[in-house]
Amino acid sequence: MLLHAKKANGEPLVKGLKVTGFSNAEEEAVQLTKVVPFLLEDELKKDGGAYSKGPDWGSYVLKDGLLITGQNPASSEEAAKQLLALLGKNNTHQGFIFS
Repeated sequence: MLLHAKKANGEPLVKGLKVTGFSNAEEEAVQLTKVVPFLLEDELKKDGGAYSKGPDWGSYVLKDGLLITGQNPASSEEAAKQLLALLGKNNTHQGFIFS
């Protein structure tokens, strides 16, 4: 969970990074705003993340350095593609092939 992850200096991992996640509007659309213990959009912003979102229920993925975040399940495929591309760039000597 990104909300509890910290950098070596003790700051939240997401502080200053471009991030996305399930939006408040999406939580509201499925009537979970009063059920879930927190709203992810609010928490990411509170921890200093540069939160942005795409259209509700659409694919929306952000990459900031080595951190890749997707807004919702529709973002899974694009997030996986970005991860594989990142692993391919950083995998020059381990004998793996990513495509």
